[in-house]
Amino acid sequence: MISFPEQLVYRISRFIDLGVDWVLDNFRGFFRGFASFVNSLFNIFDTIFSSIPWWVYIILLVIAGWRLYNIKVGIGLGAMLYAIGMFGLWDDMIYTLIIIFIGVTASLLIGLPSGIAMAKFSRVERVLKPLLDGMQTMPSFVYLIPAVTLFGLGRVPAVIATSIYAIPPLIRLTYLGITSVDKEVIEAGRSFGSTSMQMLFKIELPQSLPTIMTGVNQTTMMAMAMVVIASMIGADGIGAQVLVSMRRLEIGQGFQAGLAIVFLAIILDRIFQGIAKRFERSVTMDG
Repeated sequence: MISFPEQLVYRISRFIDLGVDWVLDNFRGFFRGFASFVNSLFNIFDTIFSSIPWWVYIILLVIAGWRLYNIKVGIGLGAMLYAIGMFGLWDDMIYTLIIIFIGVTASLLIGLPSGIAMAKFSRVERVLKPLLDGMQTMPSFVYLIPAVTLFGLGRVPAVIATSIYAIPPLIRLTYLGITSVDKEVIEAGRSFGSTSMQMLFKIELPQSLPTIMTGVNQTTMMAMAMVVIASMIGADGIGAQVLVSMRRLEIGQGFQAGLAIVFLAIILDRIFQGIAKRFERSVTMDG
């Protein structure tokens, strides 16, 4: 009467395993082709990002911080980026940036249309809301299991897991931005005879851009959170340095790599927040 009866135990894990085996047997060629595409994409961006001199990154970051905030913020962000290079983690940072860039780009391509569809169609909203709830409460390590099963070890599953883990905030905030557009503005657009597409692209999306940019910022931060976790499935970058330091109990090296992740997260957060505030001021002035 105290322990749960063994005869009532019903394990669904075996059905999930059978489903995964069926997918692998029937779509192995597709997953190999997709992995090859992601690898090629990674190599292209690696060539582009690595060909830019380190000092150009710092100068551009200082200018961006100055234009978005003030010169003090620009110099501070530039100093953080310089510190990452000073730690000897510049190449690892580029690797990490590429994973984040591809992951966030994939999240944008999927998240924006999904958020718009969620705002426009009640059926889509009813389906996506519980799905997003599950995705945001699921432990991040769980995302690594299907990624590794379908794509093996390395940077490809890291990109896939990062994209899936980071996408829910963008969908939610795109939905929130569009549904929060002032009803009077919507009615004014309709009174002028705007079509649904014109309403979306000329009124709703411009009005909701600040909220959407906040979603992009949150998605980027979620992608950053996967940096260390992705290193557990063979991805390199700053996260791998943290993992190696943990295994070897190298406290100084681990703290240094962790500090580099913090600096990179602050840089990305400030840049996206500054862009979001610019959009918000622009929309306010237009209004």
